[in-house]
Amino acid sequence: MQEPEEKKIALELLETEQAYVNRLHLLDQVFYTELMKEAKTGKTVPEEVVKMIFSNISSIYQFHAEFFLPELQKRMEDWNRNPRIGDVIQKLAPFLKMYGEYVKNFDKAVELITAWSEKSPPFQELIADIQKRKVCANLTLQHHMLEPVQRIPRYELLLKDYVRKLPPQSPDRGDAEKALEMIFMVAKHSNAAIAEMERLQNLWVVYQRLGLEDDIVDPSNELIKEGPIQKISTRNNSTSEKYLFLFNNMLLYCVPKVIQVGAEFQVHLRMDVGGMKVRELKDAEFPHTFLVSGKQRTLELQAR
Repeated sequence: MQEPEEKKIALELLETEQAYVNRLHLLDQVFYTELMKEAKTGKTVPEEVVKMIFSNISSIYQFHAEFFLPELQKRMEDWNRNPRIGDVIQKLAPFLKMYGEYVKNFDKAVELITAWSEKSPPFQELIADIQKRKVCANLTLQHHMLEPVQRIPRYELLLKDYVRKLPPQSPDRGDAEKALEMIFMVAKHSNAAIAEMERLQNLWVVYQRLGLEDDIVDPSNELIKEGPIQKISTRNNSTSEKYLFLFNNMLLYCVPKVIQVGAEFQVHLRMDVGGMKVRELKDAEFPHTFLVSGKQRTLELQAR
């Protein structure tokens, strides 16, 4: 007799979870533990660096090894009597929020591994030594570290498939649909954390290019657009190269610096977006021109 489709997916969930717990064991009990032991001798890297690289991997490992995997195993052994996994996944979903921290830290962790491998040959040697072991399957530490980042999307796909294959009258339908919704919310939470981190990083880079002026640096600002522009001087009918940064609350009118030490631009004028007006001009001599007028002053600009 052929296994029902939903059972096949539930078994796939169990098998991938088993493999995943092995990977987490490798990250937490092998890489993290051994690097930490070496760090304590003071010969490789500071302990703080090792902690920063592995973030909260220990909590993630313990949760999956001691709670989620055993629950799934029990459920699958009892499948013929009680064919359901929706309720177990509902218990899992809230804990997946702790992935937010790991995922947010991931790029930083990879940068730290690269930087300290160059700075500290013993650190690099220890990682290379662990990577040679059979358990690593010829894959790098960075590759193994990517696994938790990809795990939540994997749950989402498997559970979507599971819900699709469930017979309409299945006793697991209600629970499985609710579980899918919860996993979807967690995935969104994790993606939002990454997007917010990227926004702040990009914003910080822009602030550095502007010379970190106190009255401009504000983490809640949002950069909308930036680019070169020509300023038209009506006095002598000429143009000069300028640069604009448009934020949600202000327009920065800047001059590129000739000697770029530190900042790339000098802010000449800051205009509030509130009350600002933009009007296109019809000028045969200077095409694509427009006027920007704000409380502070009016500029005549030409786009490319």
